[in-house]
Formats: sequence, C-alpha cells, structure tokens
Amino acid sequence: MTIIDFGLMLRQNDPDYSVSELIDYNQRCIQALTSGFTTLWLEDHLQVGAVDALECLTTLSYLAAQYPRFNVGSLVLAQSYRNPALVAKMVANLHALSGGRVILGLGAGWKEDEYISYGYPFPSLKTRMEQLEDTIQIIRSLWTTRPATFAGRHYHIQNAYCVPQPASTIPLLIGGGGEQRTLALVARYADWWNFNSCTVEQYAHKLSILKQHCARIGRNPDEIKLTYLSTISVSEDPAKVQRHPQKHYIVGNSAEVTREIEQFGQLGISHFMFRIPNLETLEHFVARVVPHFI
Repeated sequence: MTIIDFGLMLRQNDPDYSVSELIDYNQRCIQALTSGFTTLWLEDHLQVGAVDALECLTTLSYLAAQYPRFNVGSLVLAQSYRNPALVAKMVANLHALSGGRVILGLGAGWKEDEYISYGYPFPSLKTRMEQLEDTIQIIRSLWTTRPATFAGRHYHIQNAYCVPQPASTIPLLIGGGGEQRTLALVARYADWWNFNSCTVEQYAHKLSILKQHCARIGRNPDEIKLTYLSTISVSEDPAKVQRHPQKHYIVGNSAEVTREIEQFGQLGISHFMFRIPNLETLEHFVARVVPHFI
C-alpha cells in the first residue's frame, strides 16, 4: 500500500470563538500532532458573516514561522481574490522564508456572497475556470522565467520578475472533481490533486476520469500526488460519532476509520487532510489511528 501521512485542516472561523480564541484552539491542536502529521492547511475565505475569520496567506506565513517542522498549504486559494502575479510573488517569498515548506492549492472560486461583499465580479463558472488556467500559467511562468510575459484570456503579465525565483519546486495543488474542466486542468498542470468528502468508490471514479485526461495529453498520472480531504469523527463510543447528512465523513471506531483510510490508500492516495471536530477527537485519532500508518 502507498505510504500515508496526514495534514490538519485548521479552523478558519468559528461562531463561538474570537480570533484570539481561534488562534489558541489551533495552537492546542497543532501541539497534539505526532510525527504522522506533516502539513497544516487553511481555507481561503474572506468573510463568514460577522464571525471572526483568519485570512489564508497571512495566517500561513505566521504558521510557517511558528511551526518549522510542518509544511503549510492553502486548500484552496480562490484565484479571483488576488492578482495572479502577486500570488506568485507572495508564495515564492514565503517559500524562501520558510526554507521550501509551502504548497499552493488553487481553485476557481465559488462563494458568491464573498465576491459581492468585497466588490469582485462573479462571472460564470466557465469564465472562472478560464481565469484559473490563466492564473496557473502566470504563476508557473513567473516561477521559472525571467522576465515572464503571458497573455491569457483574462489575465496578463509583461516583462515581470519574480525574484528570487523558487530554489526548489513549489507543489501546485488543484482541488475539485469537475470531470470536463477541473480534471483536465489537473492532468495538464497539477503536481497534487485533491478531492474531498466522497466515498472510496466516488474517488475511484474521479481518478479514472483523471487518468483518461492524462492519457489524452500523454502525461503519466503517477506524476500527480493524490490527496483527500474530509472530516474525521472517531470514537469507541458510537454516541460520540458525528455524521453529516450530505457529505461523506470518515467515521466510526478506530478500527473502522483505519480500515477506510487503508481503502483510500489502496487507490494511491498518499496524503490525507482532515478536519477534526474537536480536540478530544483529534487526540483519539492521533493515539489510536495514526500509529497504524507510521
């Protein structure tokens, strides 16, 4: 089976927490992690109503400085919220400051209320996917070419410098499972792919579509690191296990959770990012499940 390690999706907002309480809670969670965990992740949301919320890139910079044993990543940045060339510069800079510990996750963007509140246009999904492809090409160009020039359908740069350029590869993660557009972009550009909150069978289906896209362009799918995001709820007491009516959570006692992770691992998934509902559940997962994969 594929060697497996884990990442923690930190809490980006919580209606019951102030920002200082949110930071304190995340710190206590990070302190509970063992060697099976290698990454820390944050979502990219600008607002959740009037609730205190952490901005993604500035918080990742803080985390990279505070916790040097972890890689840090966005899961995922909405391409529309920041100029693509500026993202390339910011992430390259953080990569240099952190000693090469950044993973850039990108997505097309979806949360319409944030776009409206912050004054961003919210075009069609087709346009946002085109913008995502422009963004990827601009970032890749700035990280590898001096100066970089690119003219896309929606974004462009001309004689732009991103120096220092990354001394090592910054993994580019693309999240999503759209079978026509998203997985075609993953096949063409991604170093990592993430799909979330699905069953083993659903992931296997999406993976088969991704492999078809890879075959179409002549890319070896083994070059793409497979990752999975979901919520874990593990307890030996069935009454404490939390399920979701629509989303697939990995739930059950420690043996059941271990078995399901192993089933995902048999598909080739090597990195799991988990939301974990509370510190007690995290500590139980760390004690009873993680040792099976170290």
